[in-house]
Amino acid sequence: MYVVMWAPSAERDLAQIWNDAADRPAVTHSANEIDTALTRDPLNFGEARRGITRVAFVKPLAVLFDVYEDRQKVWVWDIWGWPTK
Repeated sequence: MYVVMWAPSAERDLAQIWNDAADRPAVTHSANEIDTALTRDPLNFGEARRGITRVAFVKPLAVLFDVYEDRQKVWVWDIWGWPTK
């Protein structure tokens, strides 16, 4: 199990996405799916980017995160609504 930490800016962005969402339950469900996947198996979630960074898409959200395998930690540092209009 990995410990998932969110950058304050990512937490604020998620809150803003939720506040602005027409379908708040979908945003909540997506955020919960992301947290669960990151806790269980972040190295097999989403797609690899440069270095330790990965990106994942769970409609209506997308996230960028870093996986620190040696410490069993994940740092979520960006989130946005996807697809964007």
